[in-house]
Amino acid sequence: MDGDLIHKILDYASSKSAYAEVRYMGLSVNQLGFRNGEFQGLSFSSEQGYAIRVLNRSISMGFSNSSDWNKVKGVVDRAIEKSNFEGKNQIYQGKAIKDSWKVNVRKKVEDFSIEDKVSIIKENDSVMESSGASVRVNSLTDKRIKQMYVNSIGSEIQGDISRINYFYLVGVIEDGEFEQSVEQYGSSSGFEYIDGLSLPERIEQDINDLHESAAAPRINPGKFDIIVGPEISGIVAHESCGHPTEYDRINGREGALAGESFLTGRKLPMKIGSPAVNVVDDPSMEGSFGYYTYDDEGIPSRKRYLYKNGETNEFILNRESAAHLGTESNAGGRSASWDMEPLARMSTTYIEPGEYKFDELFAGIRRGVYINSFTEWNIDDIRFNEKYVGKEAYFITNGDISGRVRRPVIETNTIKFYSSVDAVANDLEFNAGTCGKGDPMQGVDVWMGGPHMRLREVYLQ
Repeated sequence: MDGDLIHKILDYASSKSAYAEVRYMGLSVNQLGFRNGEFQGLSFSSEQGYAIRVLNRSISMGFSNSSDWNKVKGVVDRAIEKSNFEGKNQIYQGKAIKDSWKVNVRKKVEDFSIEDKVSIIKENDSVMESSGASVRVNSLTDKRIKQMYVNSIGSEIQGDISRINYFYLVGVIEDGEFEQSVEQYGSSSGFEYIDGLSLPERIEQDINDLHESAAAPRINPGKFDIIVGPEISGIVAHESCGHPTEYDRINGREGALAGESFLTGRKLPMKIGSPAVNVVDDPSMEGSFGYYTYDDEGIPSRKRYLYKNGETNEFILNRESAAHLGTESNAGGRSASWDMEPLARMSTTYIEPGEYKFDELFAGIRRGVYINSFTEWNIDDIRFNEKYVGKEAYFITNGDISGRVRRPVIETNTIKFYSSVDAVANDLEFNAGTCGKGDPMQGVDVWMGGPHMRLREVYLQ
């Protein structure tokens, strides 16, 4: 990172623009993969560059990864020229911030050898094989991101981020029936995160559940009281709250790429479901896979209530969409790389825990189903009509678990789902994900999670 060059770019752009900013990002990514016990490859990538954004009559961006001032100056000149075209684009400028931040790490990614990583994967693959998995995929990824952001208002922010990601897929065949599980774990931390996961035990339990689910009976369609686990709470929060509240979807900018939003044209607040429902997006949660102290536009992160007491409460905004609404950015600007613009994105999205103990959710359920996790999901482009297929699931009879059920299907819509919630437990668990959006496609690291929840009179098939 060349701090002198960054300031030289800013000074030049500021002299010819009403507003200017420069964002540096350097990324180093290592990935190691195995399939059915066989080495699939080791990849390493390292890149760095500068994004320049200027505002005159409209917003314009330019990108360069050169340290040659003449080349960089040419990029800035072209961005400035385009910014003088007539346009309606504006940008939230805010106040000057000078700060630095980093992810707390106990075991640095640089100190972990390839042999260490291979040992982790081989142990997990061995557990998969001995547990009867016929399909076994394992992948371990570490990422280091270094950032610097400056703007003509006077901000100067530096960041240093470390992220760890473990992905696996297992498949089993039981009595001629195939079942599979896909799980992803991630954290903004060092390799100490892997130590604390107890992955071999998690994987063994997951595969045992698959064997039992494959041999279980299917449900007779009808209405049931159901309990859903944190994995389902998480995907629901991400897909039917996080995405529709990203403001570029609401104003139609993402329509041809990642979809739109059922909230388009709606004003805050809008009733979305039961008062028991609160959905949060919190990039300031340390250790989460989507954690950051400042977003990629230099805005301080904070906890955001997207749905509060069953009503829409806040949209996810970057600088551009905040200006469109005439309000402040709430630090939703995220970019997957130096050469991509920051879009309004989720980070750590979850349904907030309630006051019930897990066991109390079963009280009063005469005929129900407990769906702890999912094997498949689907949702439409406006994030309204949705479907979740259970993986680990059980019948409930008179308040007690009474046997396995195979692949119960929740097919509903966002308002019906949240309106059916009548009790929320006080536990909270997360899964990691890589969320794609934009053109060119940007995959950013996210957490999604929630507590166990009880829903009344839900149609299952």
